[in-house]
Amino acid sequence: MKILTKILSSCTSAAVPFAMGAAALGICATGFVAGLAPVPAMAATPSASLQLDQAVKALRAIDTMKADFVQTDRSGQRVGGELTLKRPGRIRFQYEKGVPMLIVGDGKALTMIDYEVNQVQRWPIKNSPLGALLDPGRDVARFGRVIDTGNPNVISIEVRDKGHPEYGIITLIFTRKASAPGGLELSYWVALDSQNTRTTIQLTNQRYGVAVADNAFRWTDPRPRRRR
Repeated sequence: MKILTKILSSCTSAAVPFAMGAAALGICATGFVAGLAPVPAMAATPSASLQLDQAVKALRAIDTMKADFVQTDRSGQRVGGELTLKRPGRIRFQYEKGVPMLIVGDGKALTMIDYEVNQVQRWPIKNSPLGALLDPGRDVARFGRVIDTGNPNVISIEVRDKGHPEYGIITLIFTRKASAPGGLELSYWVALDSQNTRTTIQLTNQRYGVAVADNAFRWTDPRPRRRR
């Protein structure tokens, strides 16, 4: 119940999974980049417009993806699970055993299911920072800007709609990998909702082009049925 209270208190504005921050850990877009392996000083960093174009192409090249994720809150508490993504707009956060939570996006809305208290809540995807990944209307090319990392192998894109600050901000971190779609791998993101609550998600073991059935984005409603 304590976990649910934490989630609901911040999800009312942005519906970010668990809506837990990492400010106390110093984990943010730039902090993550600093922890990556250094590159030779002679390597030239591509222009911002080229980096943005590369990141957009990489995102659009993803048809399906599965990955392990670790989510960290501002107190240092971590929770993991498996992420499943299928375009257009579908996503599933399957949390590890013992965490009675599930978050599913069906292309239009994000649904959070708490099986511990049999509660379901739903928000439009467009109202979440995750809309940058899932909502075709949130064009990364239009709303994104490159954050200089000083590392040509790492691209950081901040996406925000200045006309709708209530949608929050998401910073997407890509690392260069030849085998990833578009030559870039989405390895990390930081979501900041309108209440300045940070959520950080780190991805590992990304698998692309895997078979993902449409029913992977279905869920069992825990709420008791009402008799008529």
